[in-house]
Amino acid sequence: MFTRWAALGTAVALLAATAGCGSSDDAAAAAAPAKGTIGLAMPTKASSRWIADGDNMVKQFQLLGYGTDMQYADDDVDVQVKQIDEMIGAKVSALVVGAIDGTALKSVLGKAARADIPVIAYDRLIRDSGDVDYYATFDNFKVGVEQGTAIVDALKLTSTKKTFNLELFAGSPDDNNATFFFNGAMSVLTPYIKKGVLKVRSGETKFAEVATMRWDGAVAQKRMAALLAKNSDVDAVLSPYDGISRGILAAFAEAKADLPVITGQDAELESVKLIASGEQTETVYKDTRELAKVAVQMTDALLSDEKPMVNDTEQYDNGVKTVPTFLLQPVNVDKSNYQRVLVDGGYYTAAQIGA
Repeated sequence: MFTRWAALGTAVALLAATAGCGSSDDAAAAAAPAKGTIGLAMPTKASSRWIADGDNMVKQFQLLGYGTDMQYADDDVDVQVKQIDEMIGAKVSALVVGAIDGTALKSVLGKAARADIPVIAYDRLIRDSGDVDYYATFDNFKVGVEQGTAIVDALKLTSTKKTFNLELFAGSPDDNNATFFFNGAMSVLTPYIKKGVLKVRSGETKFAEVATMRWDGAVAQKRMAALLAKNSDVDAVLSPYDGISRGILAAFAEAKADLPVITGQDAELESVKLIASGEQTETVYKDTRELAKVAVQMTDALLSDEKPMVNDTEQYDNGVKTVPTFLLQPVNVDKSNYQRVLVDGGYYTAAQIGA
């Protein structure tokens, strides 16, 4: 693993050193995929993080001598299946898939297996298929724990005698990660709900009741508006993702209600700006540059007849098999540390955030 990461780092350094040479020979060499082409099937461009994921993988695969076929499916399952099928027909060397619906790819991945094309599930577990070789993601239960803990800390629930009103939102029911996020958060929040310190006045506490199809902020905004019409006194909202958070905050603004403590995920730039201005409380930062490195390492190892490094072989049962997984660690980001984590870490510039 160390050697492979070192090689990737060396390739990055070499690219930087030779940038600007610009000869036609250089261009021809860059265009020729010496080690085959990798099919990258990503779910959507509606979220900036998926654009960053795709760009990072393309750069890193090309540095290692692979060509890339990058396709976004605009959250349309049928389009993604068709794109993957076309990649298989084009004889890509491997597939890296950020699934839209983790249960909808069994047939097309069976076709990939028959063509001896390995498959890496990228950040979203592909379910109901034995033809998934590896999975690269973050510790998704911990993401939820971070979100739940942010609410506990912001409301000072460990020391207060007050009662607070809470509403719950979860991610898309067709995304396996959504239940991990929700269960992680509820592992923190449920004891306070049971003690009556937190009250969910809508009564909607089950995942199926609070899920947000396709992680759609507009859907979340509509539901939050309906909740506020019944009760505008909401102190905190569990939100699993920044796009949903922004939709929820828009509903509060329209209702002219006091802004709640509100969580998020993915450190999207628009939400980081809201954190800097004090409107959004928290987001969970997942450095997609590192996730891209892991997916590239896994794929390159498989294609080099080596065994990819994993650190979890128990949690991710997709209904057919337990998929070997590499988990990265998420980081809680709020107003107190966004500068250090995101700006000093090179993810955003201060100018981008406008702080």
